[in-house]
Amino acid sequence: MATLLTDNPAPGGPGATAMWTRADKDAVGTAYSSASQIWFTVVGGIVTEIYFPDVDTPQIRDFQLMFTDGVSFFHDAQRDFTHTCEPIDARAPAYRLTSTAIGQPYTVIQDIIASADSSCLLVRTRLVSDHPDLLSRLKVYALLAPHLQGQGEDNSGYVAVTTDGKKLVARHADYWLALNANCGLGHTSCGFVGVNDGWTDIIGNRRLPIWNYNCAQNGNIALTAEITRGTNTEFVLGLGFCQNREGMSSQPNPAMVLVREALSYPFDQESPRGQLQTYINDWVEARSAAPGFQPVPKTTGDNDRLFNMSHNILIAHEDKNSLGALVASLSIPWGYSNQDGNSGYHLVWPRDMCQSATALLAAGEKDLPLRALMFLATNQSPDGGFHQNFYINGVPYWDGTQLDEISYPIILAYHLSQEGALQNYNPKRMVLAAAGALIANGPMTQEERWEENEGYSPSTLASNIAGLICAADLAEHSWGDPATAQFLREHADFLESHLETWCVTTEGSLVAGITEYYIRILPTQVKSVGNNRNPSLPEDPNAATVYLKNIPQGGAFPARDVVDGGFQELVRLGIRSADDPIIKNTINVIDAVLKDDLPNGPCYRRYNHDGYGQGDQGQAFGPQGVGRPWPLLTGERAHYEVAAGRDAKPYIRYLEAFAGTRGLLAEQLWNAPDLLNIYPPLIKGGPTGSAMPLAWAHAEYIKLVRSVSDGRVYDRLDIVADRYQKPHPKSLLEVWNFDRQFLSMKAGKTVRIPMTTPFRLRWTDDGWNSWQDITTTDTVVGIHYVDLPTQVAQAGSSLTFTFFWLSSQIWQGSNFSIDLHP
Repeated sequence: MATLLTDNPAPGGPGATAMWTRADKDAVGTAYSSASQIWFTVVGGIVTEIYFPDVDTPQIRDFQLMFTDGVSFFHDAQRDFTHTCEPIDARAPAYRLTSTAIGQPYTVIQDIIASADSSCLLVRTRLVSDHPDLLSRLKVYALLAPHLQGQGEDNSGYVAVTTDGKKLVARHADYWLALNANCGLGHTSCGFVGVNDGWTDIIGNRRLPIWNYNCAQNGNIALTAEITRGTNTEFVLGLGFCQNREGMSSQPNPAMVLVREALSYPFDQESPRGQLQTYINDWVEARSAAPGFQPVPKTTGDNDRLFNMSHNILIAHEDKNSLGALVASLSIPWGYSNQDGNSGYHLVWPRDMCQSATALLAAGEKDLPLRALMFLATNQSPDGGFHQNFYINGVPYWDGTQLDEISYPIILAYHLSQEGALQNYNPKRMVLAAAGALIANGPMTQEERWEENEGYSPSTLASNIAGLICAADLAEHSWGDPATAQFLREHADFLESHLETWCVTTEGSLVAGITEYYIRILPTQVKSVGNNRNPSLPEDPNAATVYLKNIPQGGAFPARDVVDGGFQELVRLGIRSADDPIIKNTINVIDAVLKDDLPNGPCYRRYNHDGYGQGDQGQAFGPQGVGRPWPLLTGERAHYEVAAGRDAKPYIRYLEAFAGTRGLLAEQLWNAPDLLNIYPPLIKGGPTGSAMPLAWAHAEYIKLVRSVSDGRVYDRLDIVADRYQKPHPKSLLEVWNFDRQFLSMKAGKTVRIPMTTPFRLRWTDDGWNSWQDITTTDTVVGIHYVDLPTQVAQAGSSLTFTFFWLSSQIWQGSNFSIDLHP
């Protein structure tokens, strides 16, 4: 057993405030093996967050090398080199990081993988120079910043003494990491960040002879070790992780053992038991076992490179313990300005997860999308909904209600059913509960897809309509329940009949000559918190005011003057034709208002006046900023071109150009002049400090390639298009609930009142001179409802009603009225 040295502790704790690191990754990877439960990231010449044992739990901030000749220069791996990072083999997420020193004649080449057999990162490093005298003087140090269990505070680091030399270990609670090199470690020190860590020492002294602390406890720490390479120009570093089981004494031995084992095998690609070749072969064999879909030749512009890399990237975002859990991104946007409390994007968003799962289905995967559906079903809330986002153990992070995140799991279930990929799993309970939640929590959403505003959103409504029609089709044809199917279709028809009423302005002024187009959202104030709640606000897109987040002074704008591309979901899912005049108008509006022409092609912002993004001076977002273009929205715009029967291949090329040589698609791109005097620099058309890779963006690219190959939008639902793109009667249903207390209605329609608990409705149309009682009809989706049909002849009268709640045996205590007009 190792001896952890606790004498000679570092003073000055707890160190600087712990922050995370850059989110614009150059690489993300993991072994295709359940025995290896780590996920690694790379950016700017160094290894950044490593996740263990789950895909949502980062364990370090960064891990880098430092170089000095001990006299004249010091090189930081991030700032004193130019970098390239490319896959070693395009078939697997193994990466070669080449760093060329600035001002000195040497290059550092690092091959970065995870051991296929254990939770250990392996970094093979080679030093290359035409000046052997320089290499002989060059001292190399490893610098590691633990953030165990996702915490930069309260970490403790130690020098560990063993029979085969020193190691460095760190601990937080029951999590441990261990660092070693195949050539051994020389001078070591544990310190507090910004006080006496190795970076602070070396930058001041050009060597590491001054501080050699044996431990640094309970703070923001960094571990430093000299690599005793001697005359060797090649060495391998191993960084292993363990979590001690409950009831065991917490100690680092398991992590040190797996590092020793991983370093005992050759790294070389040519070796029979080489770590690199095993890593690559596992990926190649797994992908070959299910070859799936391949794009039609010449669909892509890069010989399918980004398509295959995107496929691997989505697979690499799946957890290995909670199978099917797909996180949104292995990054923390603007992490260098965020502390421990920010969990970034390494969380499950049901919307993003369904996009990834559906894209993998489009790419030919069957098992992983099914696992995703079963994971979502397991984490469904008792009311049928889903948390806005959550950790893979089901604990919510944010807890808003977004109705599209309830719809997309239903649509995923339908896709799997159509592909014959459900195997023996029956999603009936999940689908019906989710369908009920859509009715119970709608028709307006508390938050739309950008997670900022409540009301009627075209994109949310599109997913809700499609989800209900999918649920109805499954209910009737898979589960033999035509009555439930009819009920769900009737609600979908109600939503569809109000799309233009709720979401189209006829007084728009954003583009000369175009007054009628879809707006971003119609606020209702129903879901607002506090005294602003108004369940009877007029539903008028011409008159409403929307209050935008993340910009100064509350950001009040006429709703008719704010647009986004979400209306395109109406076309993608089959609710509206690409030739619909209002759709075409709105395409022209977003092309004029939201499109930025970048060096690599056009890219679209989320909506005008968006404040979520990098500031104009390059400052990190928070709490305000400037919204920048999103590559996934170029993919969204391309899908419209497919639906319209036009050539979308140019858009595929744009996305490939956005991804660049690294093959990663960012959340946002910089659309302003270059800022070269900041770190990291911002280049027009390059990534900002937001998430990269964004799984949703890679999913959009995969589905676009599939759509262009097929000559039709992959997401298009024929059952939806057949219902709404062909002549059909408009719904005569008006749905009333406590969030939508409309005050008037056209006579001749039917009032439907759905609730989640049984009730008896007492109603009158003659001022209580007489009344009638109606008891609710029950459904299998958890909704209890009554219908109040009206006649055209009743125009001029009013319906007044109240509720008697059967479960509690109490009256509502107030009346509600609806005026009937011609």
